[in-house]
Amino acid sequence: MRREMTNAERKVWAALRGHRLEGLQFRRQQPCGPYIADFLCYAARLVVEVDGATHSTPEELARDARRDAWFADNGFEVLRVTNAEVYGEFDGVVETIRRRAMELAPPPRPSPADAGEGVDSALHKASANLTR
Repeated sequence: MRREMTNAERKVWAALRGHRLEGLQFRRQQPCGPYIADFLCYAARLVVEVDGATHSTPEELARDARRDAWFADNGFEVLRVTNAEVYGEFDGVVETIRRRAMELAPPPRPSPADAGEGVDSALHKASANLTR
């Protein structure tokens, strides 16, 4: 079911993979229900679709609308970008993905160790300074 990525998809994947975008995990060619998302971030419930020229025909637009409706009904937002946008406005495309993912993703929770360590460490340093 997986297919070879297009050059535009490779370019977007290079910016998203390995938690490079605000530490968010994106998966490529991710099966989701009856569809395969080009890129999916579960934390943000965001699907990024990179569309080529074939997505401009009436049949493909109708198919994309059905896909988008399925994703929306299942709690995902779909962000569509065109190959032309990836090639002509790459930084803007990545910034749009980043901004939308950060708006949708829940804020990170501090780990209990981090929260406790900071407080104890600060108190210990303050009391050490007082005894000098």
